[in-house]
Amino acid sequence: MKLLVLHGPNLNLLGQREQSIYGCQSLVDIDKRLRMVAQQQGWELNSFQSNSEGELIDAIHRALTENVDGIVFNPAAYTHTSVALRDALLAVAIPTVEVHLTNIYQRESFRHHSYISGVAIGQISGFGIDSYLLGIQALVNYINKSGRTS
Repeated sequence: MKLLVLHGPNLNLLGQREQSIYGCQSLVDIDKRLRMVAQQQGWELNSFQSNSEGELIDAIHRALTENVDGIVFNPAAYTHTSVALRDALLAVAIPTVEVHLTNIYQRESFRHHSYISGVAIGQISGFGIDSYLLGIQALVNYINKSGRTS
């Protein structure tokens, strides 16, 4: 099974920025843990972070030609602003789970709306790095049940 983890803007600063909200783990730490879990399960997992909406769209498009079975996506601030990312996910029709480190519904009201959730198979938020781990497990379960592997 081939999985892609996408990280949106400012997540490259994890471990440095607003530790009281996002914790002390860096994105490198998170990706290392995700790859370890994937490897233990025999899954191929690649990750990509960008602060650029266009680069994230390009990564979603590449996922189609690279036969990615599923995407775990933390769109970060683009969650609340990007119709373009929503349309890219809709266009490739690859099962996607939206994840967030924090519970976006306990934060500022502008964060309560997600353009991504309407095209994702589900959303997990508020569990820190476990949001990614839970998202991966839910995605793999969904793919296995649907028989959508490449």
